[in-house]
Amino acid sequence: MSNEATRREPKRQTFWERNRKSHGMLLKRTAGQGAVSVIRGLLLFGLCFMIIQPLLMKLSISLMTEGDLYDTTVTLLPRHLTWANYELAASPTILNYWKSLFNTFWISLSTAILQVAACTLTGYGFARFDFPLKKFWFACVILVIIIPPQTISTSLYMYFSSFDIFGVIRAVSGRTLNLRNSFTPYALMCATCMGLKDGLYIFMIRQYFKGIPVSLEEAAYVDGCGAFHTFWKVMLPDAVPIMTSCFLFAFVWQWTDRFYTNNFLRGFSTLSGNLPGIQQRLNQLKSTTGQSLQVSITRVQQMISTGVIMTIVPLLILYVFAQRGFVESLSTSGLKD
Repeated sequence: MSNEATRREPKRQTFWERNRKSHGMLLKRTAGQGAVSVIRGLLLFGLCFMIIQPLLMKLSISLMTEGDLYDTTVTLLPRHLTWANYELAASPTILNYWKSLFNTFWISLSTAILQVAACTLTGYGFARFDFPLKKFWFACVILVIIIPPQTISTSLYMYFSSFDIFGVIRAVSGRTLNLRNSFTPYALMCATCMGLKDGLYIFMIRQYFKGIPVSLEEAAYVDGCGAFHTFWKVMLPDAVPIMTSCFLFAFVWQWTDRFYTNNFLRGFSTLSGNLPGIQQRLNQLKSTTGQSLQVSITRVQQMISTGVIMTIVPLLILYVFAQRGFVESLSTSGLKD
């Protein structure tokens, strides 16, 4: 019985036999697929290398002793590992790391929450309601994405250095308010959808809500829900993925921002705000110890590399814990029209 079954089984053809029967098409297709896979792998490797290589170089430099910096035989890996650079960078005289880390965290968290809350309401309004000049206002949102904030830096400076609301503050107190060097102006901008990258968040959230069936809201209206109650109970829970994406984007961009930090938060010790002044602080540190008043450029670049690594490490930790929700939110929030 087994012999008969064995005889009935068709003989498996080899790759070259099947290729001969296909007149060489199988070999061409397999070779083409292999070539595409190799090219894709090389492109991905090159892209990853371009992103990771500068970070690896900064990490290597931050672990070198000062003698290794001037040793021409040391190119990539340090000959003498040391943590002294991190201890010096974290000291109050250079980065004041722990205080700067705390200030950067609560500023980034506060602005991200304000931005997501304001942009979610605005994006939902653009997606579901009709109002006068709707296309014009949405064009203004697109302009917020396109126009860099540096173009309005002078206006922001003049407005918040002499802040007034329709002349009411001047009429009551006799003078305007200077809100610079405080968190208030930036909080006002984030709450009114004029913060960092707010135009992009409005666009993303608007596109997400446009992809949700209108029948969900109509069913809620039939059950007696109002517009706000429908948004709060029906639409908002479904928008958690896109809100997660916008929150992470807002948090990370604010963490490394220098434009708004220099404009409004000069009175706060932040990581991104302290990095540019490392050379001056190193010179001051040497002058207090009786050494040369000038620090070499190589040493300054080493301390800047150390500060950059210390700045991005919290973001890497955040990504480790939030990567699943972030990837899922991007995969379920395609930009539909």
